Amino acid sequence: MELQKLSNGSHHHDVTVPVDGGIAPEEENFLPHKSDGSKRPQFTDFEGKTSFGMSVFNLSNAIMGSGILGLAYAMSNTGIVLFLFLFFCIACLSCYSIHLLLRSAGVVGIRAYEQLGLRAFGHTGKILAAVVITLHNIGAMSSYLFIVKSELPLVIQAFLGQTTSSDDWFFNGNYLIVVVTICIILPLALMKHLGYLGYTSGFSLSCMVFFLSAVIYKRFNIACPLQAFGNYSVNTVDPEDTCTTKFFTINLETAYAIPIVAFAFVCHPEVLPIYTELSNPTKRRMQNIGNVSILGMFIMYFLTAIFGYLTFYGNTEAELLHTYSKVDPLDILILCVRLAVLMAVTLTVPVVLFPIRRAILQLLFPGKPFHWLRHIAIAITLLCVVNLLVILVPNIRDIFGITGATTAPSLIFILPGLFYIRIIPTDQEPMTSRPKIQAACFTALGFMFMTISLTFIGLDWTSGENRNLGGH
Repeated sequence: MELQKLSNGSHHHDVTVPVDGGIAPEEENFLPHKSDGSKRPQFTDFEGKTSFGMSVFNLSNAIMGSGILGLAYAMSNTGIVLFLFLFFCIACLSCYSIHLLLRSAGVVGIRAYEQLGLRAFGHTGKILAAVVITLHNIGAMSSYLFIVKSELPLVIQAFLGQTTSSDDWFFNGNYLIVVVTICIILPLALMKHLGYLGYTSGFSLSCMVFFLSAVIYKRFNIACPLQAFGNYSVNTVDPEDTCTTKFFTINLETAYAIPIVAFAFVCHPEVLPIYTELSNPTKRRMQNIGNVSILGMFIMYFLTAIFGYLTFYGNTEAELLHTYSKVDPLDILILCVRLAVLMAVTLTVPVVLFPIRRAILQLLFPGKPFHWLRHIAIAITLLCVVNLLVILVPNIRDIFGITGATTAPSLIFILPGLFYIRIIPTDQEPMTSRPKIQAACFTALGFMFMTISLTFIGLDWTSGENRNLGGH
C-alpha cells in the first residue's frame, strides 16, 4: 500500500566519493541539457541488492493506496475526457518530479527526502520536509481507518445475514474503529521493529488487484438505473441523466478531482530509499523504475475509475466500494473484496505509523537513545489523533480532498522543484538556464494547484448543500 516502503528508509548515507573521468551515470538526464563536464559525487558507500523488477514492485506498492477508491468518483464529476487529461498530466508531472529528486540527490550524494531539505534550506528545510511527510502519512492513515469505519459495519451485517443496520454498537463505525485500533493496530504499532509487517506490501497490492477484478466483473452484472435494496437509497435524479456517460462536466465537486488524483500518485518520499536499495544504481535506471511503476499504476487506476464510473454513473460515491451496498449488501464477491481490503488497510496503518514516529523522534528528541515510554506515548497519541479525525470527518472525500490539495502538491511539485533550484550549483545551471526555469515553473504550478483546489473545496464546504455522498 501507499507509503509502506518508508520503513526501509533507514539506509541513508551522506558519504560521497568523486568520480573520475567525466559525468557519472547518476547524471543522465530525464530532460537532457548541456553539462560542463565537471566531476560529480557518486554513491559508492552502500551496495544495494534489489533487482529492477523488485524495485518496480516496491515503488508500485508505494504508489498504490486508498486513493484508488475515490477515482471513479473523481471521474463522475469531471467526465471521462477531462479526467483522462488530468490523470495523464499528473502522471507525467510525477515522473518529472522523480527526475528532479534524483538529479538533486545525485549532486549532493544524499538519498533521503528530509536530508535534501536540510541541504537545500538548512534545519528549516529538514523540518518542513518532515512535517509535510508526517501530515501526508496522517492523511493516509485517516483514509485507511475511514475505510474500516465505512466497510466493517457492512461486513458484520453480511455475516449476520441482515440487510439493515440497527442501533447496536457493533453496527456503528465510530465504535468499530476504536475497537480495531485498540485490539489490532496498537499492539502492532508498539513493536520495536516492523518485522513481518514489511511483507504486507505484497498482500496489499494483491488485494487491490482483486478489487479491480471485482469492479470489472460487476460492471457487466449491475444494471442502471440502480434498484434500491432494503434501506439503501439511490439517487432520485432522472435515470436518463443518471445513466448517461459524461465526457466533460464541471460542478463544485469537480474541485475534489485533482486532489484525489494527486493523492493517488504520491510516492516521492519512498523514491530515494528504494534507490538506495537498488542494485547497479544509476539515475537512468531509477528513472526507468519510476516511469514503469507510474505507467503500471496509471493503467490500473484508470481501469478502476472507468469501470467503476460506468457501473454507477451519477450514483458513484466518494468511496467506490461502499457504493456496491446500494445494489446488494449481501453480495458474496463484494463481501470477499471488503474483507481483503479491510485486512490490507488495517495492517498498513501500523506500517505507516512507524516513519511518522521516527520523524517525530528525530525532530523532538534528536540523538536520544531508544526509550519505550516515548515509543509507546507517540504511538498512542498519533492513533488518538487519527481516530478523532476519522470520527469527526463525515466523508472520505474530505480526507482525499484536503490531503490531496495540501501535502500531495507539496511532495510532488513544490519541494522537489525548490530542492532542485537550491541544490544544483548556479555555476553549473544558472537561474536563467532551461532546467532551472522548468523547475521554477513546476514549483509555481504546485502553488497554483494548491490555491485553486483549496479555494474550490472551501466554496463547496460553505455552499450549505448536503453532500454526504459517502453514505455515513
